Amino acid sequence: MSENFLIIDDSAIQRHLLSSFLKDFGHTVDFCESTIGALDKIINNSYTAIFLDIVLPEQDGYKFLRELRSQHQIADQYVILCSTKSSRLEIDYGLKRAKANDYLPKPVSRESLTEVLNKLPQRVK
Repeated sequence: MSENFLIIDDSAIQRHLLSSFLKDFGHTVDFCESTIGALDKIINNSYTAIFLDIVLPEQDGYKFLRELRSQHQIADQYVILCSTKSSRLEIDYGLKRAKANDYLPKPVSRESLTEVLNKLPQRVK
């Protein structure tokens, strides 16, 4: 079943890599190069999950995620932090303090992406 994903990442290379994998799996993908306009995109579209970079130019992923979680209508959006910050401390912070649903360390591989996708909750039809 095709799902719709949003990638928020300022790196064109990382967006291309992740979107290529997702498209190969039969999914559709939208992009944001920064957090500017991302909340509106999330509010106006239905995404199975959002892949969110942490190091972004205008607002870091942690702050953006806190802002997203404070918006009642999208507070339960499934968010996967996707970052080169991959120490146990940084991953725990992203999951427990920033309240991400999952964490995908970069560089992303087909195998690591498949593991994350397999943990997604079933969609209600």
